[in-house]
Amino acid sequence: MKAIRFHAYGGPGVLRYEETERPEPAAGEVLIKVSATSFNPADAGIRAGYLQQVFPISLPHIPGLDVAGRVAALGEGVTRWKVGDAVFGFLSMVRDGAAAEYVATPADVLAPAPTSIPLQEAAALPAAALTAWQALSEHAELQPGARILINGAGGGVGGYAVQLAKRAGAHVIATASPRSAEAVRAHGADEIIDYTATAPAEAISEPVDVVLSLVAGPGSDTEALTALIRDAGVIVTTATPATGDPDRAVRAVAMQLRTDAEQLTELAKLVDAGELAVEISATRPLSETAAVHELSAGGGIHGKVLLVPSSAAR
Repeated sequence: MKAIRFHAYGGPGVLRYEETERPEPAAGEVLIKVSATSFNPADAGIRAGYLQQVFPISLPHIPGLDVAGRVAALGEGVTRWKVGDAVFGFLSMVRDGAAAEYVATPADVLAPAPTSIPLQEAAALPAAALTAWQALSEHAELQPGARILINGAGGGVGGYAVQLAKRAGAHVIATASPRSAEAVRAHGADEIIDYTATAPAEAISEPVDVVLSLVAGPGSDTEALTALIRDAGVIVTTATPATGDPDRAVRAVAMQLRTDAEQLTELAKLVDAGELAVEISATRPLSETAAVHELSAGGGIHGKVLLVPSSAAR
């Protein structure tokens, strides 16, 4: 099969589009014929070697944390799925991923794919939508009527976070560039701050209950965001850790995403009910994965980019 692999850590140039053996599903696993994967910043971090201590991998390694596709074969003991089922999921951070024509994965990380969108597009959901779901429902414990600031609402996670926060009954303040402001507003943001012109600390006059920060930046930025939170509130971060403010009982959560098939199932139901929109910024052939990584390194990725194997595109 064709796959993207890297044999050493480094820049985007280490990614090779090459032939490798098709995996076989072990007991408790399924083999998926990949319809699409998607680019995630974590893919770049793992490729560059920045995350070796946290996510040790074996080289050569196939990236691709998100997957959407059809079950092609069943490992021993798998009864939940049958060959041909349309599935999607968030894969292991250390095993070979879905940037290939086929991937083997434990059956219990998968969920039935949404039926109201093309199967390829389901690959835009797992990492980004699960991050938003877990940040809001588990870590922030977002309540109806709460005021939330979503810093970085124009990105892949941010779009889902705005939608899920509005669905939870929150008042959503979002930071976004002029390029993404229209999409963020369509997702339901009540207020939009153009961060290219105004810092959130200067634009928000009334305290918020929750800050969800999806943007990497200096600690001073995180401190400024924390200062916007009312006593006993919370800041949840995915990139730059925060310290919170113990004197005011403002807690800080540096979240780490985990796979959760039940949550994915609920997210798929929301998509099929028309309550969660899936947005794709670009679709590229799997063979162009290195170019996508290069584009990301230069700040040129906005939203979710799908990567599609040639066998799935036919």
